[in-house]
Amino acid sequence: MKIGMMGGWNTDSGASFLAELIGRAWVEEGHDLTVFTFYDYAFHGTQIIGVDEEYVIRCFTVSGYTPDKLNPVPFLTTDYDIFVVQDLGMLPKDLLGKIFHRIKKKAKTVNVIHDGKLAEDPAFYQFDWDAVICFDERYKNFLVNAYDPDKIHIIPYPCYPTAKGNKVEARKKLGLPQDKKIVFGFGPAANSTIEVVPSVAELTKDYPILLLVTTKDKTGIQEFRKLQKQGIMEIELREEAPDIKRLYDYLHASDALVFNKKSASNVVVSSTVLQCLGSGCPIAARDSNYVEYLDKEVMKYSSEEELKKKLCAIFDESEEYKITMNAAEEYVKRNSAQATGKQYIALFNSILIK
Repeated sequence: MKIGMMGGWNTDSGASFLAELIGRAWVEEGHDLTVFTFYDYAFHGTQIIGVDEEYVIRCFTVSGYTPDKLNPVPFLTTDYDIFVVQDLGMLPKDLLGKIFHRIKKKAKTVNVIHDGKLAEDPAFYQFDWDAVICFDERYKNFLVNAYDPDKIHIIPYPCYPTAKGNKVEARKKLGLPQDKKIVFGFGPAANSTIEVVPSVAELTKDYPILLLVTTKDKTGIQEFRKLQKQGIMEIELREEAPDIKRLYDYLHASDALVFNKKSASNVVVSSTVLQCLGSGCPIAARDSNYVEYLDKEVMKYSSEEELKKKLCAIFDESEEYKITMNAAEEYVKRNSAQATGKQYIALFNSILIK
């Protein structure tokens, strides 16, 4: 199948993560993929973290960039049967709208919804999609108010494949101590961990703990530097945005990942959690709508006291810890990039014959 996909690629955004997972799964299955993505000077995310494949074309700016730009030639001259849009809100919608009728003449069109509510911008609704994809029933419940219910299809947000590692070897590779319990946070999401550092520090009475943070977020760097100066606990801060392979090295080296994000006002899926679920590093997650679609795959907490109990359960490898690890592994198998990618292909085939 010949597929054209428009959206993020090789950046540190959740939409790019999803596009890369399913896109590369399609390529592995022998499908012909062309990726239309952001110029390297105006993209969605904070970092470009990969090297573009030969099938990637950078040809438009992120929404809101001044001046916005879209080169129509790649869209019009590339051969594809299916045209997939990822995260329409980040794309130059009106510029895409000017050539959409030409795209429709040669391909079926699919919109993968990343927004957690109906957009108030009329530019979202100028497109006549052949199919609309969302991640679960929470999304479908609001999408039916604006789109034909028969065109809405649920395909779960994919997980990065299971890739467990050796803790000792990972720590050697990264220059991390072997005799510490390492609690990890990374990227902009690490900022939400700042408020619980005093509680984590209380556990140092019973466990030798190192808080490890990798981020290039300026606010986060400043706040973690302040905590370092206060000497509240041992904190190692590395100013980097690791690519997926290096991120998994960090996860393999760590005893726990803390994800402390409070509920968003809209429906949401955590790409951070699903990116890390298959690493073998247990995740302690605040009980919020970022993880409400998960059950025992993460260790949920509702208070800082509960967070401490969850970390102790992880450090001691309790029965709850074992249940969590098994549930996480099963979830990743069910929602792997390969399994999810095949669901997309099945949908594409169904709309191609209409």
